[in-house]
Amino acid sequence: MASDAARETLEFQDVHGSLLVFGPGSVRALADALPPGSRRVFLVSDDTVMGLHGPRVRAALRGLEVVPLAFRAGEASKTRATLARIQDRMSARGVDRGCVVVALGGGVVSDLAGLAAATLLRGLVLVNVPTTLVGAVDAAIGGKNGVDTPRGKNLLGTFHWPRAVIVDFDLLATLPPDQWRAGLAEVLKHGVVSEPGLLDDVEAAARALARGRLPGPDLLRRAAMVKARVVAKDPYERGLRRILNFGHTVGHAIESATGYAVGHGAAVATGMVVESRIACRVTGLGASEASRILQIVRALGLPAEPPCGFEQALLYVRNDKKSLHGAIRMSLPRAIGEMDDAGGDHAVPVPPSVIEACWNER
Repeated sequence: MASDAARETLEFQDVHGSLLVFGPGSVRALADALPPGSRRVFLVSDDTVMGLHGPRVRAALRGLEVVPLAFRAGEASKTRATLARIQDRMSARGVDRGCVVVALGGGVVSDLAGLAAATLLRGLVLVNVPTTLVGAVDAAIGGKNGVDTPRGKNLLGTFHWPRAVIVDFDLLATLPPDQWRAGLAEVLKHGVVSEPGLLDDVEAAARALARGRLPGPDLLRRAAMVKARVVAKDPYERGLRRILNFGHTVGHAIESATGYAVGHGAAVATGMVVESRIACRVTGLGASEASRILQIVRALGLPAEPPCGFEQALLYVRNDKKSLHGAIRMSLPRAIGEMDDAGGDHAVPVPPSVIEACWNER
């Protein structure tokens, strides 16, 4: 249990029934976030993160039975086969509805652990402990989970809201600089879709990283709260929540087309560049605003141009979850901080010819 003194250093937010806990050392409050009477915890992580942070999390759960379940790190593990292995191992250890699933890791871990928690016994309590910046500001918040299929990313999944999300800045401090840059792509996205002031902060963070300094906790907290506010208004992505997909139609296609050789943050960065060019043609985004997005992506040292051809990626663009009746649809900005609402649907039809032209633009 976290001491009263430790709890006073933490920040707590309630979002659609999920408790968000921010602060250095906040993982010490993990036991407090579990339901009263919890006895068995399935700690799901990848093999890299389990080795780095598993002991600290297990110490926070002292007195409880902790069953560690690790899988090979990387997006290539986010499959139905890995999910089945996790489910089978939990079943073999006697899972019941009094058990809790703790997801320790980045987006791959929270996706797999969340889907296991959602489906076993039709729903187990889930707590997310993100260890990447992408996880802390985006993937761990909002109840989405899923696995990839040969036809695209995150095509199988559900919504299963975590009981709590524990964002411990001390865990993030171990990330290498390239992981910070990848995570800042999601912070940039949050700025474009809702909070323009974040763009200045991402530029400052890029300069700080170049000097070997990590971004401050306030930037991460503000970015996380953008996600939290949006999903609280539209928890099941009927409309508004789609704005958080800016950059992701193209980004997910790049990930899939390259066999996940390109990481999520880098792919989304490229996706925002391409989709901002599309927005200039479709929703009236100013050329200077698209140029600013491009400049920040470059300042972060992230790729601005797709690493694969449009034809190679088109299948995955068409299979994006926002597509409807055969039409490719994207969430696009009218201006930085203002997304096109498309009559409340927040997804704008885009002809393939426009995507191809913007894909190949240099």
